[in-house]
Amino acid sequence: MKRFRPGIVPTLVVALLLPLLVSLGFWQLSRGAEKSALLQTYAERRAAEPMLSIELQHTRDPAFRRVRLHGEFDAAHSLLLDNRQRDGKVGVELLQPFQDRATGLWLLVNRGWLPWPDRRNPPQFTTPAQAVSLDAWVYVSPGATFQLHADPDSTAWPQLVTAVAPGKLWRVLSRDGFAFELRAETGPATYQADWPVVTTGPEKHIAYAVQWFAMAIALFGLYLYLGWHNAKEKHHGSGHESTQHV
Repeated sequence: MKRFRPGIVPTLVVALLLPLLVSLGFWQLSRGAEKSALLQTYAERRAAEPMLSIELQHTRDPAFRRVRLHGEFDAAHSLLLDNRQRDGKVGVELLQPFQDRATGLWLLVNRGWLPWPDRRNPPQFTTPAQAVSLDAWVYVSPGATFQLHADPDSTAWPQLVTAVAPGKLWRVLSRDGFAFELRAETGPATYQADWPVVTTGPEKHIAYAVQWFAMAIALFGLYLYLGWHNAKEKHHGSGHESTQHV
């Protein structure tokens, strides 16, 4: 039987890289499972009847739950969330403080996407002057916590931001507000309100996992080939030397 001679350096490289590639593959599979569970939770909660804002305050897990609101928008403190795209077009999402009449609670409501065709001029929008009724759902980011990039002393509104944390906004405005963004459902008070739950679906993570596992298999296959090839070369070299010696 031929001996296996991969060499020290290839062995060290494989010992370091192979566990890493395999672990990355399983990590992507776990991320895919998390996204699947998230989408399932979203579907179940979006099918439920909307709750009242007073119920929302006492809900331990508010993510993706629907809520029925009645109150007024605060147009004076609007936020424009930059770098949002729809169908290949650049735009912003309009977020405004909303005070619910039933509880007096402030909520940050995302009224939807609107195009920004000319960066030299801010996007134009209108705000209902009277009280409105709307349904919305609580958006909780599955990634890192967003931060509000705004100057607390700034008086320039609307503010163009790249990310949002409602809690910080309420501190800036000295108001008692809900800690998560609410995304309004399509209605008279919204712009384009077709919301993706996650930017990367479970199928993307599965595809990434397959790529990592394929790389691991290729690396291990190359390692085996190198070991057998080196052993074969060593064997032929030894046989040639023995013939010359005789």
